[in-house]
Amino acid sequence: MLSYIYNLATDRERGLIATGVKSFLYFLSLIYGLAVRVLIFLYHLKPYQLNCKVISVGNITLGGTGKTSLVALIARYLKEKGHKVAILSRGYKRKVLTPNLQLPTPNSMGDEPYMLKVNLKDVPVLVDTDRIRAAKLAVRDYGADTVILDDGFQQWRIKKDLEILTIDATSPFGNLKLIPRGILREPLSSLRRADIFVLTKTNLNPDNQDIKDFLSSISPSSLIAESTHSPLGFYRLDKSDAFLKLEALKGEVVTLISGIADPDSFENLIASLGINIGLALRFPDHYAYSQKDLENIIRESQRKNIATIITTEKDAARFYGLRITDYGLQFLILRIELKIIRDEQRFYNRLLRLYSY
Repeated sequence: MLSYIYNLATDRERGLIATGVKSFLYFLSLIYGLAVRVLIFLYHLKPYQLNCKVISVGNITLGGTGKTSLVALIARYLKEKGHKVAILSRGYKRKVLTPNLQLPTPNSMGDEPYMLKVNLKDVPVLVDTDRIRAAKLAVRDYGADTVILDDGFQQWRIKKDLEILTIDATSPFGNLKLIPRGILREPLSSLRRADIFVLTKTNLNPDNQDIKDFLSSISPSSLIAESTHSPLGFYRLDKSDAFLKLEALKGEVVTLISGIADPDSFENLIASLGINIGLALRFPDHYAYSQKDLENIIRESQRKNIATIITTEKDAARFYGLRITDYGLQFLILRIELKIIRDEQRFYNRLLRLYSY
């Protein structure tokens, strides 16, 4: 059902029935838009002031815009500059509501926070639906002078020192309608709150001047930086220290698995590396893989004589605990890194300016 509604919101579903459902969804989006505007107004009357610097990284649309990769980049940079950083996340679709911070798992944290924890290692990643409570814990127990709100644009009740918005250059605002009729989580007028816009996936859409012009017209004083998702290499799901260079799989036929909001970008990236895609299996975003799912994937791959399976880092967290070494196939994860390719120094200067007053 959720996939069908998402396809309606992105206008992938067509036909007479779809048109009727879209009309109903548009009516719901008007109600949703009114509720959002009221909440934003009320929370902004007296936002909560935390006892540390607050950097929000979020988006205005549903789907993957690369915000978690940007969170990792910011956390690494500020840590290198001597700041004590903690990342706060809602922990979407985690199964354990009281996670053990000493023994984190994907089930206790959610896939994206767990991915951040694995990649950043000694940077605290706290999951809690109450970000204020998590921030207090970060300051008290970890001595954090800065918290980064992963997916924080809709955290209206918290006063932020820096509001960063990621915009997918391949599909910035969908059909310009609010959910559930479109993919906008807030009205486009909310773009005025952003201090920095980071265009992501610009390698997939280099001609983005129209997007930048539109953002400048909404918020003339905001910095607009550009970024790409650059592949670094592959590592084995069962042995993270076994790293393969990008060219190692050139010419091979592989199976791709993705349960993310934007599977096209993942598949296009793999194809750009000269790797042949023999089978591409797509699952819903944040899909919880089971052993049976894995067996079906293996069976389909073997049927096509494919010996290598590749998935994303976000998906890899959801294969945690499954038996993957029983089948004799090579199960690899693509490691990517967000790189700011335009206005990089201005972006970092804007971060450091937080600590000059």
